[in-house]
This record gives sequence, structure tokens and C-alpha cells, in this order.
Amino acid sequence: QVQLVESGGGLVQAGGSLRLSCATSGRTFSRSAMGWFRQTPGKEREFVATISWNGGSTYYVDSVRGRFTISRDNAKNTVFLQMNNLKPEDTAVYYCAASGVYGSSTTPGHYNYWGQGTQVTVSS
Repeated sequence: QVQLVESGGGLVQAGGSLRLSCATSGRTFSRSAMGWFRQTPGKEREFVATISWNGGSTYYVDSVRGRFTISRDNAKNTVFLQMNNLKPEDTAVYYCAASGVYGSSTTPGHYNYWGQGTQVTVSS
């Protein structure tokens, strides 16, 4: 069983920064692509960023490219999302997810395991 636990969310002013962490358990982490998604009430879960199993490839949604950075530490079974220059529209619950056979993907259905989410609130 793979478990994912996010942390690092909180309340920040516009222009500020937060670093989200996702600690995982299970032996498959180092072979899994990982992704970050976000969701606001009444909306679909939105892709934010993804990273390949070895960290060699990353991809971002246009709205965060240049502001957010996804990274991973396979020795610590942890994936990170550094969020800089935050905007009020970044306010959401952020989820990390572990992919299965599909590798890096922007599609939520391609991810087998999900964390419980962490709230990020950006005030204007």
C-alpha cells in the first residue's frame, strides 16, 4: 500500500512563497512519476506539475510555469512543490499523486495514489 502525506500549506500574501512537501511510503516511489494537482470548490481537479521518476523531466501548467518548481528526493521518498510569487488565483487544496504505468501525465485518472491534500490560501 502506498501512502502520500502532503504538508506545507498555509496562508500567505500575494507575492509570497510556500514550499509543499509530499512524503510517501512504499517501495514504488523511486520508480513512479509524481504529480501535483489542485482543486477549488465546485471545480474539476486541475493539473499543476509533474516530474518523471528520476527527476529528469518536468512539466507545468501554463499558469504556474516560471513561478512553481517541482522536484524530488528519491532517497527521502519525497516530492516538493516550490511556489513563488503566489497569486490569489493559486488558492486551492493541493494534492500530490503517484503515477502508475502512464508515467508523467497531466490527467488525474493516470495517477494511482493520492494524498489527502493541503490547503493553500493566498490573500490579496
